[in-house]
This record gives sequence, C-alpha cells and structure tokens, in this order.
Amino acid sequence: MGYREKALKLFPWVCGRCSREFVYSNLRELTVHHIDHDHSNNPEDGSNWEMLCLYCHDHEHSKYTEADQYGSTVVAGEDAQKSVGEATYNPFADLKAMMNKK
Repeated sequence: MGYREKALKLFPWVCGRCSREFVYSNLRELTVHHIDHDHSNNPEDGSNWEMLCLYCHDHEHSKYTEADQYGSTVVAGEDAQKSVGEATYNPFADLKAMMNKK
C-alpha cells in the first residue's frame, strides 16, 4: 500500500488549509503533501503528511519555488499560521465622519 492510500485511511478527507471536504467522487483532487518536502520520508503514523486540495498544495509548493528563485526564506505550514497576527486596520472606523463630508 502506498503512502496516499495510507494517508486516506488515517486522515479525514478534508483539506488541511481551506477545509474543503471531499467525497469518493472528487477524491482525486485531495493530495498528500509531505510537510518536510522529502517524498521518501513516509512514517507509518503519517506525521510527515497533510491532506491538501490541489489548489492549496500548489500554493504550498509555489512558496518554495519563489524562495529558490529569489533567495528569500520560506515560512510555511504551522509556522506560517503562528506568525500571522490579528488584523488591526479597520476601514470603517471613521465611516460616520466620512459620510458627513458631503
């Protein structure tokens, strides 16, 4: 049994990024992403895998492609979610004053 089949048995059929749910008829659009990008690292417990839809998987790999091209560092996976703070900008904070400027 390959790592994809194992991952489909271990994990729910949901994209780990966008939370899109999958059923048997569209399961081909759910992929197994190797968190450390090493396709030979396939532990039986699935600790190096995450289920991603085609779009989120492409986006994840594009971060590494851009880093290779431009020499920047890549923050991905759980680290990326930790580094994102709360939004502080409120475009409607002064809406009443803007409406009264007629």
